[in-house]
Amino acid sequence: MATVYRDAVIVPSKTDLVTGWMSHQRWYAGKGHVPDLVRLGGFRLEDPDGEVGIETLLLAERGADPVVIYQVPLTYRGAPLEGADHALLGTMEHSVLGTRWVYDAPHDPVYVTQLVDTILGQRCSGSAQASPGSNAVATGTSSGRITGRVDSSSVLTGEQSNTSIICRMVTLDDDLAEPLIVKLFRTLQDGDNPDVVVQSTLSAAGSTRVPTVFGHLSGGWTAPDGSGEQHGHLALAQEFIPGVEDAWRVALLAAASGTDFSDRAYELGVATAEIHATLADRLGREPASEEARAALVASMQERYAAVPAIAPDLADRGAEISAAFDAILRVPWPDLQRIHGDYHLGQVLDVTERGWVALDFEGEPLRPLSERVRPDLTARDVAGMLRSFDYAAGAVHLADDSIDASEWARSCRRAFLDGYASVAGEPDAASNLLTRALELDKALYEVGYEARNRPTWLPIPLRAVDRLLEEEPS
Repeated sequence: MATVYRDAVIVPSKTDLVTGWMSHQRWYAGKGHVPDLVRLGGFRLEDPDGEVGIETLLLAERGADPVVIYQVPLTYRGAPLEGADHALLGTMEHSVLGTRWVYDAPHDPVYVTQLVDTILGQRCSGSAQASPGSNAVATGTSSGRITGRVDSSSVLTGEQSNTSIICRMVTLDDDLAEPLIVKLFRTLQDGDNPDVVVQSTLSAAGSTRVPTVFGHLSGGWTAPDGSGEQHGHLALAQEFIPGVEDAWRVALLAAASGTDFSDRAYELGVATAEIHATLADRLGREPASEEARAALVASMQERYAAVPAIAPDLADRGAEISAAFDAILRVPWPDLQRIHGDYHLGQVLDVTERGWVALDFEGEPLRPLSERVRPDLTARDVAGMLRSFDYAAGAVHLADDSIDASEWARSCRRAFLDGYASVAGEPDAASNLLTRALELDKALYEVGYEARNRPTWLPIPLRAVDRLLEEEPS
């Protein structure tokens, strides 16, 4: 076991070292400024050889409103880690141990091995120990679906909000085992992460529409205002499915070449309805209260209110948009249930001999956790996928304006709805109104996003708003 020197002097401090590094990370939410960090807790994993210090810092950014909590795992080494210069935060001087090289731990194989062992319950206690001066603790929970140890690992690049580690596994007898991927949640909130809860529920039910869940890591920390303790999920371990593409890339190729995609869209509709049915069966449904109905429509109206300032073309459509939103208050709603919450083609994998497999059940990352764990309308997921087909066609046209894939998108949308209805039942007029309103709301969200971030993509959601206002829901 590594020795913890509680009275050692460290220069620079761990928090100072992280501060200068964090602002350059893709998952850091406060782009454009240096974070002001305060430590809320931390915990340690043990290197069996006693050579590498392994510590996770739980840090709050005081300057953010609301306060954002970050998970930052680090490893401390007495010499540089070969091939890990890209993951080096810097060096610090330890009054007892001398110079220590500090690394972003997901890139360090010693950390990854101990993390996976903790999640799978293969450590003696199945939990990590609190860092000095902290009462934080982390506990692994295994689904019992896999055993083994990490043989090698690598970090996925390009992720925006999490860090995912691909782990090539071997059995305890050194035979090849099923690989897994650990998603490390970089931003934490008090409460259960819907990605863990929803995906674990589907996996436990035997659904093949999601990767098999192998376990998760949860932990606690001091509330940022010092009022007490908070608790949440820190990481999720699940089946890794290699050599596959997401539905967005598959659909783009089909749209660009004019290849009929309606059969695949139909199958995706079937898969979506099956996911919804399993979630309703395992997690239940509840009636949509008048308060919930009013709150949803109010949020839609509020979203539109911010649009004319950034998209003047929609300034004169306010009456039509409000009417489309108000119309859903006059019709009955289905019961609410847990859903995906941020459903689009990029969240689905095309797996040979298995079909469509959905990922990332965290919901819209910019919404607070209290909203993302609420039961919602299944039509929200349906509307999200309808918009995604439209976006695929629009992206192809932006890349080559000689290609008009609008009919391709219409065919996909119809087929997806037919596939969904084959499982969930034919929609009635009220369901069609709800889907149309939610698709319109999503398009208005896209207008705001594209106006701020990708103005050349703005015509895609603007055309969708026009179409949705002009066509009858069907």
